[in-house]
Amino acid sequence: MSKLNASNNQPSNSKPSWWQRAIPISVTKRWDRWLTTRLPPQKYITLSHRSIFILPSGFGLFWMGLIVLLYLFGTNYQNNLVIGLSLLLASVFHTCIIYSYKNLAGLSFNAMSPPIAYAGDSSPFPIMLTGNARNKHKDTTHQQICLQFKHQRHVRLKHMEQQSVATVPFEHPKRGYLNPGRIKVSSNFPLGLCRAWSYVDLDIHHVIFAKPEASDIVLSSQVSDSDSQYEHGKLRPGVDDYKGLRAYVPGESLKQVAWKQWAQDKGMLSKEFAEPEGLPVWLTLANTNGKDIEQQLSRLAWQVDKLSQKQQIFGLLLGQTVINQHTGEAHRIACQTAIATYQAYPSINPDFTPSSVNAGAEAT
Repeated sequence: MSKLNASNNQPSNSKPSWWQRAIPISVTKRWDRWLTTRLPPQKYITLSHRSIFILPSGFGLFWMGLIVLLYLFGTNYQNNLVIGLSLLLASVFHTCIIYSYKNLAGLSFNAMSPPIAYAGDSSPFPIMLTGNARNKHKDTTHQQICLQFKHQRHVRLKHMEQQSVATVPFEHPKRGYLNPGRIKVSSNFPLGLCRAWSYVDLDIHHVIFAKPEASDIVLSSQVSDSDSQYEHGKLRPGVDDYKGLRAYVPGESLKQVAWKQWAQDKGMLSKEFAEPEGLPVWLTLANTNGKDIEQQLSRLAWQVDKLSQKQQIFGLLLGQTVINQHTGEAHRIACQTAIATYQAYPSINPDFTPSSVNAGAEAT
């Protein structure tokens, strides 16, 4: 399998072109419904004659006009050479139709797990493409394949191996659940006379995190005023929770040795445990300042990342969502997901404080 560095040959375009804006909305909706019925969303899709569309390109229309013009001249002046040239050009055009279809037919697509993305940034979606190369004709591969989401810039695969990964960008997404929709797969190979394309809906769903914005960290806890809130929720050496692995120090108990890693020839490593220090602390939306709800969520997202970097144990109170105190990457992802998918409620109870939270509650 090879990972291709696809070249972005088309600038970012967040608006439809003039001819797309000229199409009535009712026609667009009817076309979308027809595509959904004919090409339903699937996790794995292989292109076939049912899903490939072919039409002449602008250059192809000029080519066809040249064929008609040469044939008329040849018949009018009874010139067999000109007639033969027009028939030759027609046969080339017909051959391009076949090769345009073969260039996309048999191409399979399935979506891979996209990386973490934040609102406002470019969100890359890796797509696995599996070719239909034949053992007898190894030089028969898929070439000049373009992929793009609707109204987004495209990536081009100039030459595809048996398996290749293309990263299709989605520019400036908003926070929350993102379904980028269909991927348009197109190609003008081999001579640009015909344009073959298809629409691939891989049923992609991704969570876009709120864009972090630096702010002061305000933690709530059931502690006295004389206690420092930043001393609570931190980790100290203990025996409660598994924290990770570290280098083995001679003289340590052999019970702490990670024998599984030692059997994998990773060297002598010791298991490290930790336990929370002090009372639990909470991040709350009510204690986060901002001019609007979006800025509050952005600052709350930054606080989650900052506390996670410090390996500090904390919980999150976000409307009716409660995520219990914990630490680690999984906890950070859970908090960021809750922030990203948060919808502003009509009112938030100001009396909802950490003291009213059930310690055994799960994230809702």
